[in-house]
Amino acid sequence: MSDEAVRRAVARLLDGEVENLERLSGGASRETWSFDLRHPDRSMEPLILQRVASAEIPSLDMAVQARLMVAAREAGVPVPRVVAEAGTSTGTPLVITERVAGETIARRILRDDAYTRAREHLVSQCARALAALHGIDVGRVQGLDEPDQLTTWRNALDASGEPHPAFEIALRWLESHRPAQRRRTIVHGDFRLGNLIVDAHGLAALLDWELAHLGDPLEDLGWLCVKAWRFGGAQPVAGVGGYDELVGAYEEASGTTVDRDALRWWETLGTLKWGVICIMQAARHLSGAVRSVELASIGRRVCENEWDVLDCLDMPSTATSGDGAAESEDDAGLHGHPTMRELLDAVHGFLSDDVVATGGRLGFHARVAANAVAIVGRELRLRDAQESAHRTALSRLGVGSEAELAAAIRAGDFDERMPELVASVRETVRARLAVANPKHVL
Repeated sequence: MSDEAVRRAVARLLDGEVENLERLSGGASRETWSFDLRHPDRSMEPLILQRVASAEIPSLDMAVQARLMVAAREAGVPVPRVVAEAGTSTGTPLVITERVAGETIARRILRDDAYTRAREHLVSQCARALAALHGIDVGRVQGLDEPDQLTTWRNALDASGEPHPAFEIALRWLESHRPAQRRRTIVHGDFRLGNLIVDAHGLAALLDWELAHLGDPLEDLGWLCVKAWRFGGAQPVAGVGGYDELVGAYEEASGTTVDRDALRWWETLGTLKWGVICIMQAARHLSGAVRSVELASIGRRVCENEWDVLDCLDMPSTATSGDGAAESEDDAGLHGHPTMRELLDAVHGFLSDDVVATGGRLGFHARVAANAVAIVGRELRLRDAQESAHRTALSRLGVGSEAELAAAIRAGDFDERMPELVASVRETVRARLAVANPKHVL
């Protein structure tokens, strides 16, 4: 959506002039724009516009999102005030809300001194916000689906066409340990750092309602605990708090009891879910639908979730430590110096030292690009030895490919050899992490 298209869309819905228009980094399914609306009386109002960016990614209709946000705000959930909305019938589905002051970037929330006090209260505030959301009458907002989450993400994995033995192991465990649904509520569907505005006092607003649906409220609590959403923080809940704090505050606010085993189940499913979403995001880039260094790089985060989901299962394993393979020599060869590695190092330095310093959206994508360059460099060093080790591991399991292994796991052929299987798959994932993100297993 161009600047001019945003101005035209705002003009159809609001009376005033758009000033200080800026596109912000947003999610894969939407565009986010910040602007000030100058009213006819010359007063200024800071606003945010979000629109659906891709019809390929399922997203709740903007009109339904707006109604849900209004209902949530009335129930006491910290939600930006809805100023205007346009549903799918308009051709440009969008929602305009007030602009709430605060921070959304997780690494700042988790590390900056300005949010020290906020971190002390954030988990309990999140618990109370979720309790308020889950207390809304499910009949209050029409248009919310009620999908079976395990089926949804198994089907999404199948649709990707990619074999992932670690996820197949997780799917078998999830199916055999599925908890009974004790409550049916509105579920936000993406409650996590990155979708929360945090100010010096804590939670200021909950954003991004496009994945809302009906279901088990523990889905939201489990998603908040997924390792990816800790952003390097040491604590299991959003990187800043513990399970007891989250559960205690939620039980007090909601008047319900949280089944800890069910919460763990939802955290495990959430870990698998994010892994599948990473596959889907990378596919959008690879298909040419959206050319994006960010989406391309996300594809290499799948192995982080493979590792994490195996940890969630806590299955017996005889996996050994190590990075999966020794580094190969980097011979200058026919083309001399600088070698591919040396050229990549130069590009990495330019992106991380020079371009990142520009800040804003360009700086963010430069950081992503620098990470992608580093991944390529590590793969060049490790690839040959890792691929040889992987072929050997598959042979020991009696299969010829990852696709054959994934199919055998789903069929139950390895149920009696689970410790051996988990050990082998974990070593494969460890090798991928040695390239994609060596720090993930530290």
